[in-house]
Amino acid sequence: MAMEQRQELKQAEKTEVANYFNGTGFDRWNRIYSESDDVNKVQRNIRIGHQKTVDDVLAWLQERGDLSAMSFCDAGCGVGSLSLPLAAMGAGSIAASDISAAMVAETKRRAADAKLDLSRLTFTTSDLESLQGCFHTVICLDVFIHYPQQAAEEMVRHLCGLTQESLLVSFAPYTPLLAVLKRIGQLFPGPSKTTRAYTLREDGIIKAAMGCGFEPIRSKLNQAPFYFSRLIEFKKI
Repeated sequence: MAMEQRQELKQAEKTEVANYFNGTGFDRWNRIYSESDDVNKVQRNIRIGHQKTVDDVLAWLQERGDLSAMSFCDAGCGVGSLSLPLAAMGAGSIAASDISAAMVAETKRRAADAKLDLSRLTFTTSDLESLQGCFHTVICLDVFIHYPQQAAEEMVRHLCGLTQESLLVSFAPYTPLLAVLKRIGQLFPGPSKTTRAYTLREDGIIKAAMGCGFEPIRSKLNQAPFYFSRLIEFKKI
């Protein structure tokens, strides 16, 4: 495939994701990542699984001790599931960014409602590849499910270039069982469909980070019905 065609496909993926999360997807995921009872069984289990991943990240970060001198980038912040508790823990600064302006606005609203120190938070609407800055730690949770393998690996390499110390990412890992479930799900189109969902090969994600001078130091697989996510922490060598 020619470079121009690849760029067009990549931009189409980004546009699809942005339009979804600025439209019907915003209401759906805003409810999932809240305490609302207006969710079905599948959505409730996704909420539980995602919270497990967030809790693991927060626990790993707490092991570092005082976070007040550290800067963080929450790449693909959604509605602030990670940024808000990280701010409450006293993180020095947090750059919360998402491809969806609606998601970023909701993160800012929730931060204000929680009476967090907004001087420690910055809010930006951006896709992952357009993010700029230099941070102690970059974190990207459950975002790569919206992108195919090659695009996700390119995003990993870009995020590595933004961090001085560590990178934490989570994604839906490829397994034969998930591949079968995905094919079955594609047979039943309907209003519950979201954007295309991709499972990624873990070795590709690791290779992309290692090529940028990062090594994996720990990982964990979180599972709940309808939620599978591999969390990996990379440290700069």
